[in-house]
Amino acid sequence: MINIILNGCNGRMGKAVSDTIKTYENMKIAVGIDRFPGENGYVILDNINDFNGEADVILDFSNVSSLSKLIAFAKGKNLPLVLCTTGYSSEDLKLIEESSKEIAIFRSANMSIGINILNSLLKKVSPLLYGDFDIEIIEKHHNQKLDAPSGTALLLADTIRDSLDETTNYVNGRSGMKKREKNDIGIHAVRGGSIVGEHEVLFAGKGETIELTHTALSREVFAVGALKACEFMKDKITGLYSMDDVIKL
Repeated sequence: MINIILNGCNGRMGKAVSDTIKTYENMKIAVGIDRFPGENGYVILDNINDFNGEADVILDFSNVSSLSKLIAFAKGKNLPLVLCTTGYSSEDLKLIEESSKEIAIFRSANMSIGINILNSLLKKVSPLLYGDFDIEIIEKHHNQKLDAPSGTALLLADTIRDSLDETTNYVNGRSGMKKREKNDIGIHAVRGGSIVGEHEVLFAGKGETIELTHTALSREVFAVGALKACEFMKDKITGLYSMDDVIKL
């Protein structure tokens, strides 16, 4: 049995994980951590440091402000940490990388299996298409999402950039009178309604376009990916991991 500490258990994704895990016989939530009250069928604490029970992995779907406390707790208990939050600063990412030398840390901007397969495809097709196609990324999310562009859009953009020999320039939206440069990668954010998550990578050439699109129809897809990551991370000691390690394409 894999015992999970779920940080951010009463948020949108925390609730999705709480519902999804009911179908897994080999996993359970040992405790939920959230500053807001809720009824999820397990004990909920407002401070992770108040938990003294047995656990195998920490799963975080909360806020970037929780990072330091989570890492400190994980180090103290020698537990692997699965980070599913987006919006980390460069300083946060440095802390994660340095901490992964002492504990096992998993980080992904998007927990969907489908998105990560799309991301793997971009590694292969981007070098083939870049010379003759302009690249634009369009992402859409609900009106309560805080960060823009989304962490997933940046994940896709970084994958494209890293697969090319060329220097690229991210353009977040466009306004004014300026011609598109060849090395631009446009990133456009749409916020509205209850959109769970849509990401499109557009390769626009002369006389033809290629579109790679992923649409999340429910938050369950992210919950399933997160639980797969927890299963993968159990018993890991040190190192920095991602969904590439889970799907192993």
